[in-house]
Amino acid sequence: MRTTLTLDPDVAAKARKGAARLGRPFKDVINHALRVGLDQVLAPPAARAYRTEPRPLGLREGLNYDDVAGLLSVGEGEEHR
Repeated sequence: MRTTLTLDPDVAAKARKGAARLGRPFKDVINHALRVGLDQVLAPPAARAYRTEPRPLGLREGLNYDDVAGLLSVGEGEEHR
């Protein structure tokens, strides 16, 4: 298939230098680079497992965690809404 692409000057220069160094046609270097690049771009990144380590927080003295209104009054004052 024939198509027209506009390459940035730095990309074109790098591809031409690479083609000369490898002794391969410019077209082959571009096609190979596109194949490799498209495989990387189109493949979703591997998900890494996220893990947190639990820590015991304990109970603070004087607080009852079953009494939400009491906790709010301690944390935000008696006028909490």
